[in-house]
Amino acid sequence: MSKGKLLKEKIATRGLVHVMGAHSPLSARLAEEAGFDGLWASGFELSALFGLADVSLISMTQHLDMVRAMVEQCALPLIADIDTGFGNAINVVYAISQYERAGAAAVVIEDKTFPKVTSLVADGRQELLRVDEFRGKIRAAIATRNDPDFLIIARTEALIAGLGEKEALARAAAYEAEGADMILIHSKQKTPAEVESFVRAWTGKAPIVIVPTAYPEMNEQRIKALQKIKMVIYGNHAVRASITAMKDVFARILKDRGIHNVDKDIVTVEEVFRLQKMDKIKADEKRFLA
Repeated sequence: MSKGKLLKEKIATRGLVHVMGAHSPLSARLAEEAGFDGLWASGFELSALFGLADVSLISMTQHLDMVRAMVEQCALPLIADIDTGFGNAINVVYAISQYERAGAAAVVIEDKTFPKVTSLVADGRQELLRVDEFRGKIRAAIATRNDPDFLIIARTEALIAGLGEKEALARAAAYEAEGADMILIHSKQKTPAEVESFVRAWTGKAPIVIVPTAYPEMNEQRIKALQKIKMVIYGNHAVRASITAMKDVFARILKDRGIHNVDKDIVTVEEVFRLQKMDKIKADEKRFLA
């Protein structure tokens, strides 16, 4: 079964899938062990991992290499965040072929201009493509995929750009008409009201995807009440949790002038060995090394 088919089956059987953002094979493996339904190969998280702003500085090669690494180490279906598709429709053709070959289950393409600016930054430049140009990207993606179960998720940033619900609905309808499998609606409002209003007004058949980073009170109960949302992505919590933990541990080590207090509060080296699958390495050494 392809990863796209697996993701579709999870959506069909569970009604709502919970997808965790990841930026490395280690974070992907931890998300899998925690019980999430899928992975979000986050451009924001990978940018942060490199210490760079999420403004199209990470190349497709860098992102694709990390996607391959995560797919190799984790059985969960992976949704690749490919931002604007790394250029125009011709770049999308190449990107789709590469991400599908790498083992992704889906891609999300957004209707911003290239290079993009991350959505939630205050006073960020949020410029959208003409609708017809983005429709061409959707057509290019669908024409390129080999597996019909490889999901093309169209993301509209109309609410992020302050263009309002009417524009967001019109763009979503246009993208669905071109064959997008799902619609991702994004918002930077601090409450779910804007997204809830969009979902209630949505009359298309394409399921909705949300990323409730800015409005964290949008829990499963509220999501399911709307009925049309089939995927929720926790887009940057892995890297934020990592930063929180590292800042705390680093500060405690310097304060204590040693690791004697903090050592008991962090995972053991043996836990890292487990995540690295050292038992298999040891077994293979016994089996194959003369």
